[in-house]
Amino acid sequence: MIWVDADACPVKAEAERVATRAGVPIAFVSNGGLRPSANPLVTMVYVSEGPDEADKHIAERAGPGDVVITNDIPLAAKCVAAGARVLRPDGSALTERNIGEVLAMRDLMSDLRSADPFRQGGGRPFSKADRAEFLQALERAVQAAKRETHG
Repeated sequence: MIWVDADACPVKAEAERVATRAGVPIAFVSNGGLRPSANPLVTMVYVSEGPDEADKHIAERAGPGDVVITNDIPLAAKCVAAGARVLRPDGSALTERNIGEVLAMRDLMSDLRSADPFRQGGGRPFSKADRAEFLQALERAVQAAKRETHG
């Protein structure tokens, strides 16, 4: 199963395309506002309004053999701990090896932003290269997850 933290995900169409090609079910989890898909592999999961409801839904269900797509670092950490493969929309993988460092950097940046109210933004815009890297990374992750669950 591919789980997509869908509210602010810029690669929903790409994720659905990879899932369809691989014949893997995919769930888009959001607070609403997403159009349903006619694709039989797609499940739209609408959770109640509120902070982190989509994250909670995914974290409670993701595990070995699953791929999770999210930019939410605490959610990624929970999913990695549960044995799922985690990708960010730019194609970078979050793993047992790097999730601690990524969490620490997130906390540091949060502290810096709160200490300096004039600190704006944080990151570069999402690019075509990010989209292409994501597609390749998701293909690899889905194939690896399929091998993991089907021996």
